[in-house]
Amino acid sequence: MAPGIKGRMIRHVFYLSLLVAFAACDAPHVPLDDIFIEKTFVPEQCVRAVKVGDYVRYHYIGMFPDGTKFDSSYDRGSTYNVFVGKKQLIQGMDKALVGMCVNERSLVKIPPHLAYGKQGYGNIIPPDSILHFDVLLLDVWNPEDGVQINTYHMPTTCSRKVEVSDYVRYHYNGTLLDGTLFDSSHTRMRTYDTYVGIGWLIAGMDQGLLGMCVGERRIITMPPALGYGENGDGSDIPGQASLVFDVVLLDLHNPRDGIAVTNQQVPQSCTRKTVAGDFVRYHYNGSLLDGTFFDSSYSRNRTYDTYVGRGYVIAGMDEGLIGVCVGEKRTITIPPHLAYGEEGTGSKIPGSAVLVFDVHIIDFHNPSDNTEFTVTYKPEECDKQTKKGDFVKYHYNASLMDGSPIDSTHNYGKTYNIVLGANQVVPGMEDGLMDMCVGERRRLVIPPHLGYGERGVTDEVPGSAVLVFDVELVEMEEGLPEGYMFIWNEDVSPDLFSEMDKDNNELVEPSEFTDYIIRQVNEGKGRLAPGFDPYRIIDNMFSNQDRDGDGKITAAEFKLKADEAAAHDEL
Repeated sequence: MAPGIKGRMIRHVFYLSLLVAFAACDAPHVPLDDIFIEKTFVPEQCVRAVKVGDYVRYHYIGMFPDGTKFDSSYDRGSTYNVFVGKKQLIQGMDKALVGMCVNERSLVKIPPHLAYGKQGYGNIIPPDSILHFDVLLLDVWNPEDGVQINTYHMPTTCSRKVEVSDYVRYHYNGTLLDGTLFDSSHTRMRTYDTYVGIGWLIAGMDQGLLGMCVGERRIITMPPALGYGENGDGSDIPGQASLVFDVVLLDLHNPRDGIAVTNQQVPQSCTRKTVAGDFVRYHYNGSLLDGTFFDSSYSRNRTYDTYVGRGYVIAGMDEGLIGVCVGEKRTITIPPHLAYGEEGTGSKIPGSAVLVFDVHIIDFHNPSDNTEFTVTYKPEECDKQTKKGDFVKYHYNASLMDGSPIDSTHNYGKTYNIVLGANQVVPGMEDGLMDMCVGERRRLVIPPHLGYGERGVTDEVPGSAVLVFDVELVEMEEGLPEGYMFIWNEDVSPDLFSEMDKDNNELVEPSEFTDYIIRQVNEGKGRLAPGFDPYRIIDNMFSNQDRDGDGKITAAEFKLKADEAAAHDEL
């Protein structure tokens, strides 16, 4: 059975019992010396009972013993409001109201000497009338009352409480003391946002919000003097009404607030911290102060990448990302005036919201950075060091700054082989391999502009990522002087053209040229640039000598490099 139906049945039974009792009291042989009260409904909880001196609001129906109604507050559409025990009521009603609870309902019988006596009341109440009142108490307060606070949920942590001049965002349900709902922020689906303690709210709410923590829930009860007073609000709140607000605090800040950095986890090794102008890659979870999640880089499976200290992100984040280390984790709490302000961002971030970012720094660099290298091992003997043009063979392990592996030559069981200065690897690797000895090991830190840039490598290297290479130089072959692809190891023959022209037809054909160069290399008389396809080098040398492009070299076309006005990769 529904509680409301059950309640009505009980009241109905009480009312029938009361009629019987009243009838008995009305019999001539049963004199009525005092008031007679029958409680027809008693609320489960009675936080407060009426005392002498309290101010009450109640509804009533006044009847004569035969059931004839002579008055009703319901007919007037307003409660009867009065101080109790101060002779503002007939004596019997003054006595009957004492001890009643809000929402309690009683049938009261008052004898004539405690009502209007032998005089009656005009043409409404005859002399010596017994009066019956059906009374429903709706409100009670005392002029000495202040704000009453009942906290029924306190968060486990509370780093800060509401103070005067703070700006708060909260939800509430507002009811009268009898439970009648008059307003709710929940039905509007938006918080109530306001300053506290500076007169922007009714006095009772101004007081009731002080000392609250974000996430706290409390009941704030206030007398009308601290609410809407004698006149009410003109619509939903009657005059002289006590108000009850069920409040949950969602957000709190002060216009003087700056960002707050907490929960810092700084790695043991931190050789460098971010400064304005650095480019940072970081992950974050973003939430409101009450824990409501609004965004995450993790859900997109990619870092947020930006310059810091240059206005590319909200001011609070710009500030909060200065002075961090690679690998550092921190919580950055940002007041709205350093975030998205009074307007918010629409659906996800409400206006005037404090934002909380849990940030993990993945890497950072500066556009002016060069490749950094640290020698982790150097052999005792180091007669030769790598230079531009050398052919080098090396092993490497590649990773991101957070340690995520990218690639390793050890996985393939062979070295990586390049010619230094030939643009066969990213510029940062070329820089880092210079001036190395065979057997030397280094750690290279390569910024993205000397690595794979803003685009990175699909599914391997994220865009704008700083790279870390642990390299070991295994072997090196000295290169040729810059601008040469072939050099002689001994004096050049004065009959070089004739030696190439095997068939003595005064023309050197490609096969004759190739055979001759290969033979010089094999006999140790000449050397090709290491690390390149020898036949492609020779083809290029032939093309440089074949000036008219007819596929043959004449004696007039043939020149040594030393005889050329401009440099060519040839003899």
